[in-house]
Amino acid sequence: MSNRAAIVHLARLIGVEAHYTDAFGETREVSDETLLALIGAFDLPSDPVRARRELEEQQLATPFGLCAAHLIHAEEKRPDLALRLPAGCREIQWKCRLENGEESSGGVVRRKGEPFAMRLPPDLPLGYHELELDAAGVTARTNLIAAPDRCYLPAELGPGARSWGLSCQLYGLRSERNWGMGDFTDLAALARAVGSCRAAALGINPLHALFAAEPLHVSPYSPSSRTQLDYLYIDVTAVPGFAEDEIVRALMRGEWFKATHWAARSAELIDYGAVAACKRPVLEALFRRFQSRELSADGTAKTAVGQAFRVFQRIGGQSLADFAVFESLHEYYLHEKRQFSWQNWPAPMRNPRSAEVAAFAVEHRDRVEFFQFLQWEADRQLAAAAAAGRETGTSIGLYRDLAVGADPNGAEAWADQELVAPGASIGAPPDALSRGGQNWGLAPVNPLVLRRQGFAPFIASLRANMRHAGILRIDHVMSLSRLYWIPTGMEARAGAYVNYPFEDLLRLVALESQRHACAVVGEDLGTVPEGFRDTMRSANVLSYRIFVFERRQDGEFLPPTEYPALAAASAATHDIATLKGFWLGGDIAWRRRLGLYPDVHAQEAEAAERRRDRYFLLEALVREGLLTEARIGEFLTEGREPVYSTELGDAILAYLARSRARLMLVQLEDVLAEVEQANLPGTTDAHPNWCRQLSRGVEEIVEGGELHRVAGLIRRARLRSAGG
Repeated sequence: MSNRAAIVHLARLIGVEAHYTDAFGETREVSDETLLALIGAFDLPSDPVRARRELEEQQLATPFGLCAAHLIHAEEKRPDLALRLPAGCREIQWKCRLENGEESSGGVVRRKGEPFAMRLPPDLPLGYHELELDAAGVTARTNLIAAPDRCYLPAELGPGARSWGLSCQLYGLRSERNWGMGDFTDLAALARAVGSCRAAALGINPLHALFAAEPLHVSPYSPSSRTQLDYLYIDVTAVPGFAEDEIVRALMRGEWFKATHWAARSAELIDYGAVAACKRPVLEALFRRFQSRELSADGTAKTAVGQAFRVFQRIGGQSLADFAVFESLHEYYLHEKRQFSWQNWPAPMRNPRSAEVAAFAVEHRDRVEFFQFLQWEADRQLAAAAAAGRETGTSIGLYRDLAVGADPNGAEAWADQELVAPGASIGAPPDALSRGGQNWGLAPVNPLVLRRQGFAPFIASLRANMRHAGILRIDHVMSLSRLYWIPTGMEARAGAYVNYPFEDLLRLVALESQRHACAVVGEDLGTVPEGFRDTMRSANVLSYRIFVFERRQDGEFLPPTEYPALAAASAATHDIATLKGFWLGGDIAWRRRLGLYPDVHAQEAEAAERRRDRYFLLEALVREGLLTEARIGEFLTEGREPVYSTELGDAILAYLARSRARLMLVQLEDVLAEVEQANLPGTTDAHPNWCRQLSRGVEEIVEGGELHRVAGLIRRARLRSAGG
């Protein structure tokens, strides 16, 4: 075997692909340098022979060949479990403990000359069960996960459904009462308005915890932790005790606070630093009030409220404890040592299970508990916002969003360093939107370790983000099957795909979806593996279809009747132009202004393509009877700038609403005819990503007629689509 062949063979053993087909249909070979770097990221020797031997030794070291968890198809009446028995052993004893506490047990004898397969207890209920095995003095345990093959679908997303929902960037909501960025009270107000408009869902950006000690890291898709919430969404004025606390009143009377509060509220773009500077001291004062009133000096709860907090801590378990300790450590090292990344901390503090970290947590117990208090209050307010929508008619509820990865410098990576593959990050290969590929700077999860841990981190992220939600959108859902890894120090185009246990992960999504009564939308844009969408459709996962991307081969817009039924259709996303921005070319103007085009020809090519797209769009609206041909000149005339109007925006939304998709999403930015988009891919500080506020406040949106007018035209178009 040649050296290249040996490297490729080893790479495939751990799931690294040596070639892939890109978005242009071309096959790309992955270099030996990349393959070796990614093999190293799996913590394996660079020598293929030694690495293969180490893998084999790891597999043999597991008792009975057991993984930490085995996924079982719930539809199978008597599934078999293949086992590797110790030499000379012919019999094994087993005990199965169901999630509900019931137990069964038995023994199995191996027939001579046959491989050993144990028949599991029949009709295992959906859920997480424990199997204990004992043979020849060796005892081992594994989790048996009985999972369905399909996700939950409410009636509003069932066959023939034509539901719709509104989506927004929560941080961008203005209001007369918030402190400079949208909060959970704003979300509740909008949820009530959406319910009164008979929308089935209200979509929001990821609510993941960012970096409390450094509020300038603002991307919701690059979080510190995906299982915890961003405390900045807490409405401080809704925290119990706010109105009565004398310390809070004194704080807010201070000249510094009043100036900072004014700066936060009057900023054109969100000033996260000012928002945090106002909220943090008030929340700290309210926590001290909570401690004195609800908890005893020895830490025990003395009221029902204090007991509820202790229950929240207990349910949060190690994950919540680790997050709160990280927040305290991160705050200390950032402020005292100017060290942002935990990877630069002293060695003992980099280890979440070290004696030094435990001592720090004890010494700073109040600070650790403060960060747990913030999570408790954020969860309480999110629950109230979700309830507000349901009570006024939002039948499905909140539509939450799960990011594809976490920042390698954050709490998630610190707490489980074995899970994170060092020396690589995830991104995307070259495509039409990014010819050089994309490096998202997120930490890749090692699929071998994920399986070894019984998929526990993945399950935790699903549970945390399905909480208080009726729909969960999984960002870059192809990550269930494969992720594009880029070795540290290499260009984005030099990466390779790493495979994940697709069937197991998809069944876990289905199981948690059923248990939470939460539907799932898979963001399947970009380079999609062949057959992937078919598999997802079979699992009742809604595809994510964006209006401007749904085209025929000649570039014409796909007619509404040709949209897939099991889909969520939207006019745009946070990463692309709003309807008005698309029509006027605002995104092109930004890329030109920032020099993002490789040359003038690329710039001119996109501008020409956009001119063609405008004509295609108008022609599609005419074919659908939403615009007369005679009026095309009102919006587009050769030699003049394109014109956008409310009528044109309405026609586009009606076109999309007529689609067969069971769920149609409308961006709040498009209801208000905003020009600017939330994020411009390929930029960091040059474009105000994740910092834009809407031009109108929540009160005006709720009390004005625009939202209800747009809701009416969407309902009529949806009814027409359903044949009503």
